[in-house]
Amino acid sequence: QVQLVESGGDSVQAGGSLRLSCVANGLRYCMAWFRQGQGKEREGVAVIDRYGVKSYADSVKGRFTISRDDSKSTVYLEMNSLKPEDTALYTCAADSGSDCEWRLRRGSFAYWGQGTQVTVSS
Repeated sequence: QVQLVESGGDSVQAGGSLRLSCVANGLRYCMAWFRQGQGKEREGVAVIDRYGVKSYADSVKGRFTISRDDSKSTVYLEMNSLKPEDTALYTCAADSGSDCEWRLRRGSFAYWGQGTQVTVSS
């Protein structure tokens, strides 16, 4: 059983930055961040595999960066140039399978955290 605990969510103004962290009791092959805004569908934001290969949603490319530190069992999401539309509950996900980009598009992850709230005001 993989346990994921997110932190780092906050309320910021547009244009600001935040770094989210996800601590796990052991990282898996695919580690990802998802988000869900109020009244919106869940969206895959970014994913990274154990070799450091990354994939992003078009909506965050150039602004968000995902990284992982296996020695600390932690995955990060660095978010810059935040916009009000980035407001959402951000959730970390993990899976031992491969094809991480496909999993991000389909939301096909075995383990999920509880999430951390990000609110961006204009």
